[in-house]
Amino acid sequence: MPSFLRILPLETDDIPAVTAWARQEGFAPGLGDVAIYRHTDRQGIWVGWLGNERIGCITGVRYNAAYGFIGLYLVRPPWRGQGYGLQLWRHALEHLQDLACIGVEAAPDRADDYASWGFQPASATVRWQAISDGEPAVSPEPGGPWQLLAGDAIPPQAVQWFDAQREPSPRPHFLAQWLNHRAGTVLALALMLLGGPLALAPLLLLVWGYGDRFLAVAKGGLDAALERIPPSVDEAATSLGQSWPGVLRRVHLPLLRGPLLVGALLVFVDTVKELPLTFALRPFDFDTLAVRVYQYASDERVGAALVPALLILGLGLLAASALIPSLERLERR
Repeated sequence: MPSFLRILPLETDDIPAVTAWARQEGFAPGLGDVAIYRHTDRQGIWVGWLGNERIGCITGVRYNAAYGFIGLYLVRPPWRGQGYGLQLWRHALEHLQDLACIGVEAAPDRADDYASWGFQPASATVRWQAISDGEPAVSPEPGGPWQLLAGDAIPPQAVQWFDAQREPSPRPHFLAQWLNHRAGTVLALALMLLGGPLALAPLLLLVWGYGDRFLAVAKGGLDAALERIPPSVDEAATSLGQSWPGVLRRVHLPLLRGPLLVGALLVFVDTVKELPLTFALRPFDFDTLAVRVYQYASDERVGAALVPALLILGLGLLAASALIPSLERLERR
């Protein structure tokens, strides 16, 4: 029998054999999973051949320009301990070597082996199973906060956001194929937020987050302007019969018009380009320009990311041009 291992890209005819091996090892890939990995990265899943016989496989899937994952790594029992697994492993690492982050799902008893290659523990994998007793399953209470929904009833952005909290980098193309594969139906247990179809609760949460994040940006200039208003101005206004709301409306607001405008423009510029807070708190189906740029760039669609990036740049330039006259007036004062 030939001893030279040929490592070839997985073909459609290889999928049933690879799926069967994985199930024998307890990996339990879902129907269509191997094909989805192949569609995500056609150069990222391989089969090892000795002569005309398949003896092992491995995946090294590039989800985007920064993140890849190694999985489905196995050699059939008769050919273990002969160095073929190491050849497959090195082949996958070479395919992903230019990425900033490479993940691997390691069995606990193999963690030390992967550590010798530079891998560090990141999180534990929890696997769940439900064994039917023949009785109808109990569904969540209708109208309650938790609902069992079909996959097509949940916006794709919601699933992508949930996945992004648990993966080092977004992978929208992979999720789109996985959620819409014809081999099965996707169900999700979802927490229905208050606010109805207008998604008021997430929007209010996002506005509150922006307020907390950017309050200091506008407050510094406003505090400095307030300190330049002497207390005698307030005393003169009240002695002329003005109430405190009247003093605020007829005295303070006209004097603070410039600092308020400057602060508003600064907050506007920061909000337009803000990403982490928006990505975490935004309602589903609500994308800002910064979110669009991040999603396109993560998906290596640089051309598509160019338009929202230029819009951010243009809005920043408009705000800066509007700031110049206000700053000049403040300096003259």
